[in-house]
Amino acid sequence: MTRSPLSVLSLSLMLAFGLAAPLSHAAGDADAPAAKRSLQGSYTKYEYLIPMRDGIKLFTVVYVPKDSSRSYPFLMQRTPYSAGVYAQDAMRYGVDWYPEAIGPSREFMDSGYIFVKQDVRGRYMSEGKWQEMTPHRGANDTSKRAAGEGVESEDMHDTVAWLLKNVPNNNGKVGIYGISYPGFYTAASIIDSHPAIKAASPQAPVTDLYMGDDSYHGGAFMLAANFDFYASFTEAANPAPPSKSDAEFDYGTTDGYDFFLKHLTLSHIAATMSPAQRGYFMPNIEHDTYDQFWQSRAIAPHLKNVKAAVLTVGGWFDAEDLEGPFITYRAIEKQNPGIENRLVIGPWVHGGWARGDGARLGHVNFDSKTADYYRRQIEFPFFEQHLKGVKPARTLPEVTAFETGSNVWRQYTAWPPVQAKARTLYFGANGKLDWKAPVAAGTGYDEYVADPRKPVPFIGYPATGVPREYMVSDQRFAAKRPDVLVYQSEVLEEDVTIAGPVLPKLFVSTTGTDADWVVKLIDVYPNAYPQPEVQVKGSDVVAPPLALGGYQQLVRGNPLRAKFRHSFEKPEPLVPNKVEAISYELGQVNHTFRRGHRIMVQVQSSWFPLVDLNPQTFVRIPTAKPEDFVKATQRVYRAPDAASGVQVMVMP
Repeated sequence: MTRSPLSVLSLSLMLAFGLAAPLSHAAGDADAPAAKRSLQGSYTKYEYLIPMRDGIKLFTVVYVPKDSSRSYPFLMQRTPYSAGVYAQDAMRYGVDWYPEAIGPSREFMDSGYIFVKQDVRGRYMSEGKWQEMTPHRGANDTSKRAAGEGVESEDMHDTVAWLLKNVPNNNGKVGIYGISYPGFYTAASIIDSHPAIKAASPQAPVTDLYMGDDSYHGGAFMLAANFDFYASFTEAANPAPPSKSDAEFDYGTTDGYDFFLKHLTLSHIAATMSPAQRGYFMPNIEHDTYDQFWQSRAIAPHLKNVKAAVLTVGGWFDAEDLEGPFITYRAIEKQNPGIENRLVIGPWVHGGWARGDGARLGHVNFDSKTADYYRRQIEFPFFEQHLKGVKPARTLPEVTAFETGSNVWRQYTAWPPVQAKARTLYFGANGKLDWKAPVAAGTGYDEYVADPRKPVPFIGYPATGVPREYMVSDQRFAAKRPDVLVYQSEVLEEDVTIAGPVLPKLFVSTTGTDADWVVKLIDVYPNAYPQPEVQVKGSDVVAPPLALGGYQQLVRGNPLRAKFRHSFEKPEPLVPNKVEAISYELGQVNHTFRRGHRIMVQVQSSWFPLVDLNPQTFVRIPTAKPEDFVKATQRVYRAPDAASGVQVMVMP
């Protein structure tokens, strides 16, 4: 039996008495697996309780190179997901427990850094009160804080000051990085940053939960992902280690579509969760407008006085935080003139650049190991340069973006690229999509009946949660439905490359008093498309290939809840049968529609259960009743004075 040398009781006592010395340390274990034995042979692990300016102590793990013949920079991660080590089906604390690897990639471990991982305030072994997306409070903010609440930039400042003073053989330089929530903590930690912080990489940073990140898109609640996340990310007493395991939510079915449709309303769906699971979930659905709850948690306006070089990273197929990297990059660029501020966007799912090789997603191939390229040619040289003074082989451009479709890396001086020009693809009669606006007189429109009890699914197969490949998923299943409008270009005679925001510009009406308008931009493959090779392992077919001829690859899609067409703070009902112009941002894209392909746009009024159901009556959806969910006839107009279409940024 393997035993941690530090009991929960003894650790709790040390926390209570405010000890900031190392709790214990160990050199290694001869019986450990080879990977762990190698790590323990090079690094010594320490656990500290670091005091903050208000007396709260944060649990911090430090891995120090055993070779003391030279000095090392700190590379830090702050996380709400535990600084412990996952082993034997549980998250383990104690210095005898080592992870299999440290840092963003193997190169960092081999090069030598002092690695730091910290439980943020109020999570697991750290004291204090945890807040979702900690509101930033500047020096002049006199608003009252609840007991134990803090400010992330202050906690980082105090931690850095302590580390510099108490951990030997450091070179006085600090880097910080993190993905998703740790990406938020990275960005929040460099506001008014400690001068020793020389490099920071917020990756897929949660930046504004309501305005396009995890919780809401276009005012519509991202149901499946949030339900799945909060079923396991729950409130917990602290300081205390995680429970042995977080049981997955039992949907009672393999199809999330059936599960959520059966319960229909948000209140009924929430009732299927335990009280602990509802703790963080309920505020997300109760605050259904962009109120002070969300505004106070938006970090972008506060990203000022950043002294570090910044490398912001994201993925084109990040279902959780696609917008966060762009918002973070723009805010730092605008509010911190003169610093090095770089943006990298690759063909990745959420955090996909940190694991795997990034060569494909689902049935879509990217022709190279894009994640390997990023880790070795971009991320590692960035930190080596700013924390160790190692001159990089090449200067990192302002923006490095992978161009999907053509599958090449591009370098730009700005985002969107300055050479990209706005053009509009207009909807036409008989499902035509064209660069030319309609000229025929009349009141042309297309219509469909939207039934919230028979919503359009977001994937064509049963699943719970949100499958990572949905953002490139084949849309042929949706194109066949009568409640989905389809507009398609002629076969392209030359490549069309778009780089920048995609903006639907619609003229619409409904027989209801509210409606969702979901627009999807799609790349349609030629019917005569090369058939993928069968992947064989031994005598078994590993992945039966899908015939990609005619594949309708989702490039970008998003909803707009129409009651927020003028303001996300003050919703307004629609007037039945009144034609209204609505426009919104679908998201950022860098994609080439190849010669021989077609461009398609699909329009629908549900995308379930990725997005919660709109009752199509003007009510507060968190408290909507089953009888509020009604059918409505939706119209999309394509007349000269009401020409619907999608604006894209086209590269010359």
